[in-house]
Amino acid sequence: MTTTAPETAERDVQDAGHVDVLIVGAGVSGIGAAHHLQDAFPERTFVILEAQDDRGGTWWTHRYPGVRSDSDLFTYGYRFKPWRGPSIAAGEEILAYLDEVIDEHGLAPHIRYRHRVAAASWSTEDHRWTVDVTREDTGQRLRFTADFLWMCQGYYNHEKPYRPRWEGMDRFQGLIVHPQRWPEDLDHSGKRVVVIGSGATAATLIPALAEKAAHVTMLQRSPSYWFAPPVTHELATTLRQLDIPEEWTHEIMRRQYVSQFNWLARTSLEAPDEVHAYLMDAIRPLLPEGIDVEKHFTPRYRPWQQRIAIVPEGDLFAALREGRASIVTDTIDEFTEKGIRVASGEEIEADIVVTATGFNLSAFGDVAFTVDGEPVDFTERVTWRGIMISGVPNMAYTFGYFRHSWTLRVDLVCDLVSRLLAHMGDLGATTVVPHLRPEDADMSIRPWSDPENFNAGYVMRSQHLLFKQGDREPWTHMLEHEEEQEILPKADLDDGSLVYK
Repeated sequence: MTTTAPETAERDVQDAGHVDVLIVGAGVSGIGAAHHLQDAFPERTFVILEAQDDRGGTWWTHRYPGVRSDSDLFTYGYRFKPWRGPSIAAGEEILAYLDEVIDEHGLAPHIRYRHRVAAASWSTEDHRWTVDVTREDTGQRLRFTADFLWMCQGYYNHEKPYRPRWEGMDRFQGLIVHPQRWPEDLDHSGKRVVVIGSGATAATLIPALAEKAAHVTMLQRSPSYWFAPPVTHELATTLRQLDIPEEWTHEIMRRQYVSQFNWLARTSLEAPDEVHAYLMDAIRPLLPEGIDVEKHFTPRYRPWQQRIAIVPEGDLFAALREGRASIVTDTIDEFTEKGIRVASGEEIEADIVVTATGFNLSAFGDVAFTVDGEPVDFTERVTWRGIMISGVPNMAYTFGYFRHSWTLRVDLVCDLVSRLLAHMGDLGATTVVPHLRPEDADMSIRPWSDPENFNAGYVMRSQHLLFKQGDREPWTHMLEHEEEQEILPKADLDDGSLVYK
């Protein structure tokens, strides 16, 4: 009797066991989910699958010079774990903080590194997920089963960063690098560097590169909004001088920053000209004398339609004032042998070009999902409160905020998922699935992100890959934190939008 190839392949798959909850991703979202799950349901089993070599997500994969948070750490840190460092922190400090969470809560034995999820299949008959995984280091194929699947893989496509193609790139004699693929042995000392981009990554890279480079040029197509806070907030300094317990300091500072960003979000919508004037007036004294503020620092969009780039202590502006860096606002015509020629005809000579042009979004880690043998096309589904997907049973996902600190939403999502799992237990239900109700039949289906709300390039490029939202609760997402901190804790789990079996 001849064994067919599929039968052989199935025998090569090793059973990795069953858990109550399978978490995908060991970054900020996955570690937070594991803590909340363990805290609420200490008796439940769980495993965290991580495709990378170590914990941290973007904080592990992003290793370019100066990498740091562009959110304050009092709100980027977890609600349950006081942040004891400066308000703005380096990547290494954030990884150390995550290590403390892992150690303090005994999460390390639950994490499986170099485990890349390839496919996830739901069986209604078996009331469980079957998840196929490949070991990145050995090529071994594993199969996990789980009652509940929690996707915490973030939104980056770590393997394929976004880099536009420009004419002449092949003839450039220097080096072209992307921040997501930063060479560990790259020495930029004494080199002329051009950084393409004007977002958070460029804001971080340029001051760090300017310390050793001969010169750094920021080449931007259009300006961004900037804010130059102190590395450590004055209030945090005062509280620590008064020997206030760290738990109190953490909570007070969280409330301070949340209040500040809630005002910014609300006022940007209600009085955008006021916020524009506030942001411009704040940076104007920090800029080099005589610089064209209208050309280089006045965005084409209203405040809060994209993330505001953080420059702690105005370090980017200091590099500009001191002549170690400069700024060119123009479009790229072509790469030359010596550098980049822009539309004005100017040639910017460079030894190194850094394409800080953003990244590509990835819908649920590009995992192939099926429900009862039918492939799931997420572009035809709608979100349930930015936490579950219509027609997909027993699956939650964690997606943070774009403009507030990501982790503020991680805590809110974890609270709701924990409440949902407890509610299922109370009902004796093994399955929960979001379904549109009869009253939702006339609901208008909208894109994943409304350009009038948030129109960053990486979001607009990826709209066609992502699920949709509706025009009413609970089928909307990307709300402001000020709204969700009231809505999510009170979300009705028995309003008919969730079907339990």
